[in-house]
Amino acid sequence: MSEYETPEDEIEELAPLLLPLDSWHRERGGRMVEFAGYMMPVQYEGIMAEHLWTRENAGLFDVSHMGQVLISGDEVEPALEAALPIDLSTLKLGAVRYSLLLDEQGGILDDLMVARWPDGFYLVVNGATKWDDIGTLRELLPDDVTLNHLDDRALLALQGPKAFAALERHATGEYPLSALTFMKGGRFTLGGVDAWISRSGYTGEDGFEISIPADAAEAVAQLLCGEPEVKPIGLGARDSLRLEAGLPLYGHDLSPETSAVDADLKFAINKRRRNEGGFPGAPRVLDDFANGTSRLRVGLSVEGRMAAREGAEVFIDDQKVGVVTSGGFSPSLQQPIAMAYVDAAFAAHGTKLTLETRGKRLNAHVVPMPFVPHRYHR
Repeated sequence: MSEYETPEDEIEELAPLLLPLDSWHRERGGRMVEFAGYMMPVQYEGIMAEHLWTRENAGLFDVSHMGQVLISGDEVEPALEAALPIDLSTLKLGAVRYSLLLDEQGGILDDLMVARWPDGFYLVVNGATKWDDIGTLRELLPDDVTLNHLDDRALLALQGPKAFAALERHATGEYPLSALTFMKGGRFTLGGVDAWISRSGYTGEDGFEISIPADAAEAVAQLLCGEPEVKPIGLGARDSLRLEAGLPLYGHDLSPETSAVDADLKFAINKRRRNEGGFPGAPRVLDDFANGTSRLRVGLSVEGRMAAREGAEVFIDDQKVGVVTSGGFSPSLQQPIAMAYVDAAFAAHGTKLTLETRGKRLNAHVVPMPFVPHRYHR
């Protein structure tokens, strides 16, 4: 074998993984692309149409590439608080909360969701980072706390103003689905399948995330897409929806070079944890809270029709003051929008900036986020 050839076992390791619904997506015309180590549907009938359908009706997203983890044990609460900057004393049974996994310098390793289950804490982490996250958590947690990777489960997200109506027809439990408000969850039966359903999502719309056994994913997807309000939606519209909602995407808007403060995620670290510390990177994070940061994540409204993509440089006159981390054309607003990190001195709403992309200068100004108002059911 030549030294330039890759052994067959390494080729197999590099091959993208398949979602439990892989054939189901393909049968419905899903155009599959590799993302976060998996083959995923980027679109079915078109990103613009799928985006607007979700804003007006309900879209079903397959997010089974994300990592689902159950952490349990007698001393799980203090152990998890030592690993995450979260206040678990205020997290009631069934409640869901956004949190961050930080390195020792306070940089963001991932953003994640934490829910209190009767038998421990259920975490959902990003697909691209889940193996690193699991390794980091195993190192941070003591031996008497158990971490189970729930790799036999699928995760679906039903999002949009008509998601509740479609799901209510099929979900039964100890209490009605209407009892769930934003960031609350519970156990339900969905088409004969045991499911954990939380009223949450990453589109800015009302919606639900549904954790089910992987071998039941096709039956549940078929059940929900049988409702007139629901269509399968791809990765492309998921990205444009979260951008309009002003929600950061790990690996683009969040990284080990960003902190909770400059990423405008201060809400993820509540008052008790700010006062007490005791989590990875606390000294840097608490200093950021006290003294501010040199740059901030902001929203940008871009003039014209050309979108500024990730990596576009941000200028005041000829002075570079930042960089775009997410950008695209907003189907809802019919104009380009972007998120960027800019020097704190230029982060005020209304500040006029220029963006350099593909050799052209685009006029832009700082605007509040979200770009499109959230419609969570509170």
